[in-house]
Amino acid sequence: MTDRDASGDAGGLVAVMTGFARTLRAAGVAADHDRTQSLLAALAHLDVTDRAAVYWAGRLTLCASPDDLPRYDRCFAAYFAGRRATLARTAVTSVTRHLAAREDPGGEEEGDGEATAAPATASRAEILRHRDVARLTEAERAEVHRLLALLRDRRARRRSRRFERAHRGALDRRRTIREALRKGEVAGLRHRAHATRPRTVVLFVDVSGSMAPYAETLLRFAHALVRSEPRATRVYSVGTRLTPLTAELRHRDPGTALNEASKAIPDWSGGTRLGEELREYLSRFSARGAIVVIASDGWERGDPGLLAAQMARLSRQAYRIIWVNPHKGYEDYQPLTGGMRAALPYIDDLVAGHSLAAYEQLSERLAHA
Repeated sequence: MTDRDASGDAGGLVAVMTGFARTLRAAGVAADHDRTQSLLAALAHLDVTDRAAVYWAGRLTLCASPDDLPRYDRCFAAYFAGRRATLARTAVTSVTRHLAAREDPGGEEEGDGEATAAPATASRAEILRHRDVARLTEAERAEVHRLLALLRDRRARRRSRRFERAHRGALDRRRTIREALRKGEVAGLRHRAHATRPRTVVLFVDVSGSMAPYAETLLRFAHALVRSEPRATRVYSVGTRLTPLTAELRHRDPGTALNEASKAIPDWSGGTRLGEELREYLSRFSARGAIVVIASDGWERGDPGLLAAQMARLSRQAYRIIWVNPHKGYEDYQPLTGGMRAALPYIDDLVAGHSLAAYEQLSERLAHA
């Protein structure tokens, strides 16, 4: 931004505009990650105190078709509620509280139906992001699942053994000599550097009875990861058996992918023997250099000592271990189950997994692991 725009918190402005993009996606506008980044880049060159400038920057970057325009207009008017962008910089929640306050407590909205439908949509979409998926209605859960399908997995990267052309780095002798022979003289030195590739993510999804309210949403998140990086993502369900699901989750359509995964899982709503399943995994495969994500509430029916031993083995191979526990999203949560106490010494991050916002934060964590 320019100096005159620097009076507000730049990070707060980013939060507000990404929240606006999420609101548009909830309304059916194709405001994906790339379009949001284009909006932020455009705002860096504009005066964000100018409401018209912000409006046109968003309209030109976030809308993909003529059908998006009326939805965009309604959401823009609702989200900013007639206020200038600088007044919305403090946080997304301040805007959503303002919108929620405008809704009629009895469930009916004032004034023109089209003008007031968007404020309700904007505020409810933001509230929905933080609600526990186990307590959602079927319609709300379907909306959360639709938004999960839009998540882009910006995966952390690792150095590859392969080399690629570069402007700087080690001297590429072979290419330098080949060009010199072709041209008859050394016209310039050529360089090379190690290429990078996405870091592999190995995801274990607990499908036991205690995780039943969250298992489908976790598999939707797994589908988004597989679709983003099919060659660098491996997914397994864990319960009483270790079941690979990566192939089933490669289908483009989330519903079809979930149906195929459901057919492949033989132990839905059973118990959890994570120690035995990790031992099976480590005896057959490797997690060397991978980010391992274990989504479970830690209710271990097997021997906690075995789980601790396998977690120790896993920690020696994995680049990072992230444990996703749906109950971590509550302030009074304590890792008191046998499985959690056995695994805790070997976990790098213990994170929540109960809401859409938690999955968005998990995706960001994978990008910066």
